[in-house]
Amino acid sequence: MSNESTIYRLVKPEESLSDYVYCFSALKRITSLDNGIIIPNGRVDLIFTITTDQQLRIGLLGLENQPKKVNINVSAFFAVNFNPLAVEYILKDSIANIRNSGKEMPHDFWDFTFEDLKDFDAFCEKATHKIQTLLPEKIDERKQKLFQLIFRSNGEILIKELAERVHWSERQINRYFNRQFGLSLKTYCSILRFQASLPSIKEGELYPQLNFTDQSHFIKEIKKYSGVSPKELYKNENDRFLQFLSYAKR
Repeated sequence: MSNESTIYRLVKPEESLSDYVYCFSALKRITSLDNGIIIPNGRVDLIFTITTDQQLRIGLLGLENQPKKVNINVSAFFAVNFNPLAVEYILKDSIANIRNSGKEMPHDFWDFTFEDLKDFDAFCEKATHKIQTLLPEKIDERKQKLFQLIFRSNGEILIKELAERVHWSERQINRYFNRQFGLSLKTYCSILRFQASLPSIKEGELYPQLNFTDQSHFIKEIKKYSGVSPKELYKNENDRFLQFLSYAKR
């Protein structure tokens, strides 16, 4: 796959959805990608694809805590990239059983059709309207504040401090994470720190920009979640780290 043939777009949600939606994203002009690698991003992706034989498929991907190889054979790929809070309050589900995997959704999920994947702006508008109708009347403020603190710090906050600031015990928080998402809070925070490192790596800065213990720890964590060293990730040969194409240093 070539960068020159691929169109990537990312649209941030309206402020009213920011607790639940990280962004809407699209990849177009993909014909095939062999031996691609999906790396953990700390988001829950609801994906809408048109296959090369012109079929609409809708899937929900769970959180990843390891890289996984994929073969993609689609002509269009739109997604709602949810923050984890949306699992309980928008999707009203648990994704613990699809960690590092996913599940197919009903073909008429949210009333999306083949036609909705012809125009990304219209897709975003329709998805926004649907999510607005699903917004909860009440939300557990501990969970809302918990995720706000985690995202604001890029996962670089002690679990003990989180528990104290949201008035929720460490044990209860971890029970919630494992039951709802299939991984611990500590793991989730390390995934966010990994993600926060990617813009710098893309710029060729192959040393820690965040609170890693040392260079060795930094390399170990990048390998853990991408499967390769920071240097190899920076090269991104054959554009196999598809998500990596979207990162730009802030």
